[in-house]
Formats: sequence, C-alpha cells, structure tokens
Amino acid sequence: MFTLAIVGRPNVGKSTLFNRLVGKRLALVDDRPGVTRDRREGEGRLGDLSFTIVDTAGLEEAATASLEGRMRAQTEAAIRDADAILFVIDARAGLTPTDRAFADLVRRAGRPVILIANKSEGRKGGAAAVEGFELGLGTPIPLSAEHGEGLSDLYDAICETLPEATRPPPDDEEEAEPGEAPDPSRPIKVAVIGRPNAGKSTLINALLGEDRLLTGPEAGITRDAIAVDLNFNGRAFQVWDTAGLRRRARIEDKLEKLSVADALRAVRFAEVVVVLMDATKPFEEQDTRIADLAEREGRAVVIGFTKWDLVPAKAGAIKRLREDTDHALPQIRGVPIAAVSAQQGQGLDRLMDAVVAAYEVWNKRVSTARINRWLEGVLEQHPPPAVSGRRIKIRYATQAKARPPSFVLFGTRLDALPESYTRYLVNSLRLTFELPGTPIRVAYREPKNPYDKG
Repeated sequence: MFTLAIVGRPNVGKSTLFNRLVGKRLALVDDRPGVTRDRREGEGRLGDLSFTIVDTAGLEEAATASLEGRMRAQTEAAIRDADAILFVIDARAGLTPTDRAFADLVRRAGRPVILIANKSEGRKGGAAAVEGFELGLGTPIPLSAEHGEGLSDLYDAICETLPEATRPPPDDEEEAEPGEAPDPSRPIKVAVIGRPNAGKSTLINALLGEDRLLTGPEAGITRDAIAVDLNFNGRAFQVWDTAGLRRRARIEDKLEKLSVADALRAVRFAEVVVVLMDATKPFEEQDTRIADLAEREGRAVVIGFTKWDLVPAKAGAIKRLREDTDHALPQIRGVPIAAVSAQQGQGLDRLMDAVVAAYEVWNKRVSTARINRWLEGVLEQHPPPAVSGRRIKIRYATQAKARPPSFVLFGTRLDALPESYTRYLVNSLRLTFELPGTPIRVAYREPKNPYDKG
C-alpha cells in the first residue's frame, strides 16, 4: 500500500479532501485557518485504489521553536515519508507568495507531486485553476473536495504518478476473503485521555521512540484525535492521542467543542482507555469525571500518573496513590495504576503491561456453573431485602457477554432491588472472579407472566 501526503498552506481544504478520501469525517474542519496541527493518517479509497492518506498542518513560515514551527516540522516529516504529495492550492483565492515558497520546498523534497486546485466548483473555479501552472509542478487538477467533483481526474493522476504501486495484482495474487477466525495479532485499541497539558502526546511519543505527535508547553495543542500504530515489547497497539478534556462549563469555542467530540469518539472506539493524571496534583474533580466517563462507556481503564520525575517524596507514594485511586473511583475498584515519566522514559513497561492486563480482564468470561455457585454463596450470606413484606427471589445467573463483563440475574420482583444491593453484587463479582478495575454490568430479568395479555 502506498502513502499520499496532503500539504499546502492553511485553509485551502486539505482536511476536507482527507475526509472525502477516507469516506468519513475524521479530521476536524472549520472555516478558520490552522485547525489541523498534527499528522493524521487514514485508510483512503478512490475507485479500486487503496492507500494511506496523511492530513498535515498548513505550511507556514515560523521560527523552529514556536508552535507553528513545530507544526511545520511535522508536515515536513510527512513529506519525507510519503510516496507522493498532493499539493493543494485554493483556486478561488489564486496563488499567494506562501504557495510559491512552499512549492519550492515540496519540489526540493524529491517526491512525485500532484497539484490540486481545490474549490474549483462552478465557472470561476475552473478558470482560476489555470494559475497553478505558474508553480511548475505540472498540470493542476481542478477539484472540489467539498462537493466531490474532479475525483476521477485525481484517480488518473495518481495512477500516472505511481504506476507500479497502482497496477492491479495478477489474478492469482488477489487478496483472499477474510477468514472467520480472528487474527491473534490484531492490535489492542487504546485511547489516551486526560485534562489539557497532562502529557498525553509526550507519553505516546516516548512509547514510539520518536517525535511523532506535536508537543510543547502550551496547553491544548492537540485538537484532532490522532491514531498511531505502536509495537511495544512484541505486542501491537493502535493508540489514539486526544484533545484535553476541560469542564463543560468552560468550553465555549466551537473548535474546542469539535475537539472534545472527537476525543469522545476515540473513547467509544477504544478497548482500553488510559486516563492520565498529573502525579503532582492527581484526582482533581475533572480527573475523576474523565475516569467515570470511560467507565460509563464500558471500556477497560488504566490510570497513568504522569510527570513522576517531579514528585519530590517517592517513598510510599505508590501505596498512597493506590489507596487514593480506590477511594476516588470505587466504581472501578482495583483499576491498574502506573507511575510514568515520559521525559525520563520511566514506567513505560509498567504502563503497557497494565494496558494488556486490563484488556484481558475486560475480555474475561466465567462459566455459568461457577456463577451460580457464587450466587448461592452471596444469597446465603446476604439475601435480598424484603419489600412491603414480600421476598425478592433471585433464582439463577449467567454471563451475557464480555467487553465489559456483563451478567444477567433471573428472578421475581427484581425491579424492587435497592441500588445498594446491586453494588454488593458487583463488588462480590469483582472479588470472586478477579475482575479488578473493569466496568461490570448487572441486569435483571423476570419470567414473562403467562396471564399477561399485554
């Protein structure tokens, strides 16, 4: 599979083109320039072509150490890694000095270039696209990413630019149909979430061993939820970096609302959620809200305490964090915790071991025979309370599904069970079947009344 990188100055429609090629609204799109900051990769399709497509930050002249300079470095890395470059200009705005400067940069990269004159819908757009010839990057392709016009011309240009990569395989090399058995090497899907400036991007860069994600002292750098593939100690992961989550009352900007929605989608997509907290000031109200969000979504949870190198007194600190975690998050008692310092490379093995352990517990299944032996014991030790003088009866139980472990109890008058008794059952299930830290779901079912005509 070949890789295409979409580059150009800010606000020419790069993310709109990215979304069009992946067939989903993965990248945030807004009228203001500079929305995209990190490289975002997706699986693109155009006709019978399949490829990796990379959305990049808009190219801008800036000092190397500034945020814009670091954004530009990310874009230049994407250019180096690509097989071909989709250089996008705004056909309606015409060429700008910035377009000309970065056309020189792209030309020096030595990669094949396809020039795209975006926003070419209507009569004026097609005529304005002709101006792109002045860049010396070949014939500009008039295209409207927003309306899907000109994609057939883009298809032809990709095939002409990368003839070897786009040639159909011989009949005997066609891909086989997907097998029924799941691939044991399938990556574990992990979302890293937390408050702004908790060190999410820095942690993922440390795991990757490279500056793949944009980082810096400024809070709120990450906007899109960015997925990266990671192989750590022989285990495959797909890790999502997300925007920092602030209290809802403080979120007023439209773009920040989009970023938060993107982060929440990553949580729902994930199997394991790593909640990062600043070890120097953990368990602020927003931290517990974020962890509770992951539990309510039914995801396996790991708590990572970042900036561990800044904790002055480490003696007994882990024990205190363990106690504080169980006190602050009783709904996921026993959740795995790991103290890490991304800057120093400390604790990364512990964190990823905790992710794997949480994933395995999240997938755990218990036989019906064991569950009903457990049920007999808990009912004998602590039977359900009587309501209005009538007994509540729980007759048997089974596990309905895993991911997260979900149990169904059958009996009569179960709708009258108090919430405290459900908590008792959940805590007992967690302890008996070794389900630390994972969300546990308990549902009740009553036999259908044969005399009920409803």
